[in-house]
Amino acid sequence: MKYCRIILMFCLITITGTASADNLIAGDVQNYLAYGAIVSMLLLIVIALLVLVRTFNVLTKVVLKSEGYTDAQIQAQLHPPKKAKKPKGEVWNKLLSLRPMAEEKELLIEHDYDGIQELDNPIPGWFMYLFYATIIFAGGYLLNYHVFHTGQLQYEEYKTEMAQADIAKKLYLSKSANQVDENTVKLVTDPEILKAGQVIFTQNCKPCHGEHAEGNVGPNLTDDFWLHGGKINDLFKTIKYGVQSKGMPTWEKQLSPKQIADVANYIKSLHDTHPAGAKEPQGVKDVADDKLASTK
Repeated sequence: MKYCRIILMFCLITITGTASADNLIAGDVQNYLAYGAIVSMLLLIVIALLVLVRTFNVLTKVVLKSEGYTDAQIQAQLHPPKKAKKPKGEVWNKLLSLRPMAEEKELLIEHDYDGIQELDNPIPGWFMYLFYATIIFAGGYLLNYHVFHTGQLQYEEYKTEMAQADIAKKLYLSKSANQVDENTVKLVTDPEILKAGQVIFTQNCKPCHGEHAEGNVGPNLTDDFWLHGGKINDLFKTIKYGVQSKGMPTWEKQLSPKQIADVANYIKSLHDTHPAGAKEPQGVKDVADDKLASTK
């Protein structure tokens, strides 16, 4: 108890000194002193608990001694023998619902074949629990997929994934279409592309080239004569950069690369349509030999 009092006094002095010297001691030192005080208090509590346990043991011995217990009986009361652990074989048999080998004769089934007999061991409990779980799972599966239709069957899931893939494909094509330029543009006949090109042509090209590209201020775009080349690459380049000397504006800032490619393909689709009021040929005859790209 003397040492406990010393430790307690040390802790109180440390805490009091730390609280009163906040302005005199550095922050790190204050933290170390606080940690030391906490550790000291914990040690004091542990020592006090050990002293109490020792005191209870002594009191128990005194009480039992007064009641006539012998030293051996007192030790048995204070330190009861530990229960013997079950052999590993018993635990294994219990988990697998097996009977011990000592009861093998009682488990033998009467019939035998060529001297071979069978033991009547029960089905393991874990196997039965697993079997019941599969029944519950099957019932839930039936309700989810075939009764309430909250889940998708294989074919429905396939259709959903195909629809998602189609959306992803369109998104990818919409992004990659704007990567085209005068060197990579291809001649195509996709009706959707030609329709989009027609809309752009009507909005932007009609005033100079006519409604059907028959020519107005600008040249006729339906014959074999071209001022700056009649291939799909030439058309893309002319639309993109324009021809300032002839009054043809540049469209690369107003139209995206895809839109330029669409309108160029639309113009190519008008070849030999012979619209009414077509303007006289201008430029050099250039029968383009573009290779048609696959639209699939």
